[in-house]
Amino acid sequence: MDHSAQAQRNIILGYLLSGKGLTTRYARSHLDIMCPATRIKELRLQGYNIITYRRTIDGHKNVAEYILLSTPK
Repeated sequence: MDHSAQAQRNIILGYLLSGKGLTTRYARSHLDIMCPATRIKELRLQGYNIITYRRTIDGHKNVAEYILLSTPK
């Protein structure tokens, strides 16, 4: 499996483009992306409008959930 930053960005972007929100917990446990916040930051720098919500999920407080609002023009 390719663990390069570009591959991780592509995986995250594909997930977000499906219309689902991506949590850090899901990215780590199901997508094998240990630092999703870094990849999200890089996508934002490329022009993707991604917002972050902080949620409590399964008793874990302050879990980030990322939602894609728009792609670069």
